[in-house]
Amino acid sequence: MGGPPAFFVDHLENGHTNGDSSVEIGDRSYVIGGSHEGNPLFLGVQIHDKITNKWSSPTVLGTGPKPCKAYSSIVLKQGRILIIKKGSASDDSIWFLEVDSPFVREQRKLLGKEVVAWSKGVRGNAEKPIVISGPSGVGKGTLITMLMKEFPSMFGFSVSHTTRSPRCMEKNGVHYHFTDKNVMEKEINDGKFLEFASVHGNLYGTSIESVEVVTDSGKRCILDIDVQGARSVKASSLDAMFIFVCPPSMKELEDRLRARGTETEEQIQKRLRNAEAEIKAGKSSGIFGHILYNDNLDECYKSLKNLLGIDNDTPVNGVEVEGINLPKEHTVTKMEDKILIQETGEAAKNMIVLDLSSINGGAPGRTRGIGLGTLKSS
Repeated sequence: MGGPPAFFVDHLENGHTNGDSSVEIGDRSYVIGGSHEGNPLFLGVQIHDKITNKWSSPTVLGTGPKPCKAYSSIVLKQGRILIIKKGSASDDSIWFLEVDSPFVREQRKLLGKEVVAWSKGVRGNAEKPIVISGPSGVGKGTLITMLMKEFPSMFGFSVSHTTRSPRCMEKNGVHYHFTDKNVMEKEINDGKFLEFASVHGNLYGTSIESVEVVTDSGKRCILDIDVQGARSVKASSLDAMFIFVCPPSMKELEDRLRARGTETEEQIQKRLRNAEAEIKAGKSSGIFGHILYNDNLDECYKSLKNLLGIDNDTPVNGVEVEGINLPKEHTVTKMEDKILIQETGEAAKNMIVLDLSSINGGAPGRTRGIGLGTLKSS
């Protein structure tokens, strides 16, 4: 009790070994086990540089797996290590540790220190999240409401985080994820947020996990954020569709803002100044692959649906991500892009095959596209 977990390394290219707690890639050994920074909820990672003979504790990005009694580890291409947990729940059995992927190299250069990153492995693929931006009063909220009303099982919102206190009737996890400022700042530093901003002394932001949870439920996530937030998402590892909604003219936008009757003249003028700057940035920033002009709401909504590839004949039910059930006791081997998981023991029957040839995404979110098959043992 309390000691390091048993660790099994199954690396077909270098032969099969047991009882080894490190994975070697080039001149480095990655020791995976124990807890992260003393936190028993997350699996720890240490790096040993064989040239300098020095140890380091890297910055760990993303949400990692919880420790368990036994693992299998396999070195993959693109600087990834596959971790298969034994005896875990179906939604917690497959993980990827990125140690030299393009994302990790970029973060290492940005932060100026050692970095590794976790991502959970899931079956199948998912539609890209949708980032919709536009100035206040342009009607993007109305367009999103129409989309959600017509296709309620197809789209979903991510729940944002904030450090402000809940207001009357607001529920944690429904309206916002309410959190402490020091906790959110640490998670921002750990790369767990796509975008964030400080507003009147409080932090607001969209976490990667909140977007992935919507996607895991079988829905396509919609992010209604400003241009600055969209720029942050664009710079992240999230593969999204970016749409900017423009008014037909500034005069039309001013008329819409005045028709609301909810703001003072000073507030209207401020919104118009912000809108002009946001429209300029939206058109010229290179962030947005699609620009819609909302001069007619019904026509703009039709254009939005066309962009998203949906019409009245489109199925409205998403497919929820299924877990990967693995036998409690098994051995693991690698054959090209396939991972063979053989059940062991007297009752052993089937071999599970994980096909990694089409995986996509990655840290600090999900690694998707895992194929699953079964072979009957002879």
